[in-house]
Amino acid sequence: MARDSTKSVSRVESLSRSVRSRRRDLADRLLQEEGIKDRMIDALTDRTAAWGLVVAVLFAVVCSALVHTSRNQPLVAVGRIMDETRLVRIPLSLEDRAQTQRVRAAVRDATPRVYVADLPTIERVTQSIEFLPRALASAEDLESVDATIRRQFNLTPELLAAVKAEAVEGEPSGAWITKVRNLTALLKRRPFLDQQTYQRSVQEGTHQTVRLVIGQGESLQLYRGEVVNIDDRSLSDVVTILAREAGFTGQSRDLVVRRLLSEPRPTFTYDAATTTKDQNEAAESVAPVVVVSPVGQVIFQRGERLTQAQADLFSAELSHYASNAEFWQRWLRFTSVITAVAAVTLAISGYTVLFCPRIRSKVSRMVGVALILAGGLAASCWLTAAMPQFRSVTTVTPTVFVAMLMCIAYDRRSALAYGLLHGLLACVALRESVGTMAVMIAGISCVVWTLREIRDRNSLFRTSIFAAVGVSSATVIFSLIQRPLVDGTPIEVVTDAVLVAGGMVIAGGVALFLLPLLERAFNITTGLTLMELRDPKQPLLRELQQRAPGTYNHSLSVASIAESAAQAIGADSLLTYVGALYHDVGKMNKPEYFVENQHPGANKHDKLNPAMSLLIIVGHVKDGMELAREFGLPRSLQHFIEAHHGTTLVEFFYHRARQMAAHQGARPEQEADTVYLPDEFEYRYPGPRPRTKECAILMVADAVESAARSLDDPNPGSIEKLVRAIAHKRLMDGQFDDCELTLRELNLIVEAITRTVSSMYHGRISYPGEPQRGEGPEDFAPAGERGTFDPTATQPPVSLPPSSPPPTHPQRLARG
Repeated sequence: MARDSTKSVSRVESLSRSVRSRRRDLADRLLQEEGIKDRMIDALTDRTAAWGLVVAVLFAVVCSALVHTSRNQPLVAVGRIMDETRLVRIPLSLEDRAQTQRVRAAVRDATPRVYVADLPTIERVTQSIEFLPRALASAEDLESVDATIRRQFNLTPELLAAVKAEAVEGEPSGAWITKVRNLTALLKRRPFLDQQTYQRSVQEGTHQTVRLVIGQGESLQLYRGEVVNIDDRSLSDVVTILAREAGFTGQSRDLVVRRLLSEPRPTFTYDAATTTKDQNEAAESVAPVVVVSPVGQVIFQRGERLTQAQADLFSAELSHYASNAEFWQRWLRFTSVITAVAAVTLAISGYTVLFCPRIRSKVSRMVGVALILAGGLAASCWLTAAMPQFRSVTTVTPTVFVAMLMCIAYDRRSALAYGLLHGLLACVALRESVGTMAVMIAGISCVVWTLREIRDRNSLFRTSIFAAVGVSSATVIFSLIQRPLVDGTPIEVVTDAVLVAGGMVIAGGVALFLLPLLERAFNITTGLTLMELRDPKQPLLRELQQRAPGTYNHSLSVASIAESAAQAIGADSLLTYVGALYHDVGKMNKPEYFVENQHPGANKHDKLNPAMSLLIIVGHVKDGMELAREFGLPRSLQHFIEAHHGTTLVEFFYHRARQMAAHQGARPEQEADTVYLPDEFEYRYPGPRPRTKECAILMVADAVESAARSLDDPNPGSIEKLVRAIAHKRLMDGQFDDCELTLRELNLIVEAITRTVSSMYHGRISYPGEPQRGEGPEDFAPAGERGTFDPTATQPPVSLPPSSPPPTHPQRLARG
């Protein structure tokens, strides 16, 4: 019985715990939903909502056009193994380009080659033969004949006598002239070619004839076997036949043959331009070969290696289907594309509204993000359509590059979201599979995981290497899962993996090259720039060291305190550190008016009324902003200078002014109605208040570092009490209202600052003979205990002697 009762009690307790847990989960879920609703309502009622809607609509329109156009492109490469089977969806008559090219090539080969007669060469030879009887009519013997003529005709006494017999009264006979003219006509119809031209005429083409162009408008067809090679041994036989056909006999024929063989030269030249023109005209006259493809015909099958004919058929089928399909088919496909793009656009817009306040707060940033996403999609579509053989690179690399840019410009969470949504758009546009999306996810994850911040040039290189390893591994794995395993597939998979890895390295290099442009375009400051700005050799920091060394040491201490607090809540610790280094640069214009730069003795504020001191103290913010602009500090660092005091009250001079006014009103000769008590608003910093967590951390760290110097016994307990008091006061004063700092984060900041400041004021061993703290001369006391004061720190009101000078127009001076 006892056991049963114990079991029952345990069951009841377990059930009650379960009910309480479910109630808590439900309550948390309701609160979360209410928070999301509130954020949505705030974003939709914001003044930038209308512009955001315009940007989203334009983005959707551009992306819809890109996706629709890209899906109608073939996106296949000749020679690549196909991953799917494609069929003809609508009957089409298609020109068989390969067959048409073959027919036209055959016609080109059958077109006769064109040879142009070299008429001067022919006339020079024939005229030398025609006028030979006149030249030799007076020659009595062979010795009286010119040596050149003897060489050209290879004259002998017999041939000289035969030539002289053809002369009539010193002129060639009519029969001789007739024979020579017959020879000229035969030479114009029997082309003599040089050896190379003859070889090409015999080997090239399938034509049976050649076309001889003899003169202006005169041409004739000749059997290609009739052409003569002047370097061939058969030239003598051909020349002998020509001389015989011309009518030369006996000694005269022998004379003509010797003249033609003495200096054989080509009588025709090949006319390449005219031949090509004739070939083109003949090819153009051939009608295209048309092939009819019925519905259901296989264009290519999965596992086949794509041929040029299949690629042409696929491209034609896509184009024909896009223009000739049924209206409802085209409308339904286009509507689906628009719906998909609109859904992705809605997801991008919703994520921006809920989780990216930095982007939604400015129209320029929304436009910049939209341009990056649309530009990445356009690059992916255009490169894939132009170079389908590199599809593995052109599909994945732009998406990973977009994630890389978003990670640099904003944060890793935004990069992950925008990268995944951009990859989804790219897969829809390029008809990619789930495996490609998985490869994109691998690349985006590697970028988001490794690219936390860019503190050196190796950061992007490391990210590129990690991304290259990730995407190449994913490419191999998912390709072997999805692609057909046939001969050649492993080689293509390895090639794709190497190419996409190279694409990641190129993306990293381009991002590093564009880094300065990105910083200016998105108004961001990368870790690489911050590492350069934290160098003590920077001109502005060097000038601060020389003109206000106490302020520089104070900035170093504040930077260390703020850096640890930023690390505690996951904020940008490097930005916080560098911002703290520069936050008080304005003090270098009047360093002697600030406690950390003062020496023991007289204080310059003792001679000024509170309003004038207020102007000097508050003016270091304005002076700092002017110096920041002069030295070209990034806008993110300028915010630390302008907002590290927010709109806090300069309490020391405020209380001093009120006491002086009250003291003046207590004089007998002063009328009560004429006493002016300064308003608290007049003694506040002009602001703005911190808009980032990092700047809010600096505000607390700056005040704590200054106030901790006034502690008599800076033990951990007193330091924690001081830090919590300052943080609570800033919170109640509304200084954190413009930044997204939560109470939990504020508590972590307090704890981190307490630890850091306590370590700075740690105890040490007292040596014999050394004065103890608070027991020795004043020279051994800390700077905050030597009668000096920090005008920017929170201090209680002090009593002033009657001789203190009264304030002079505090309201006018404060506004000045």
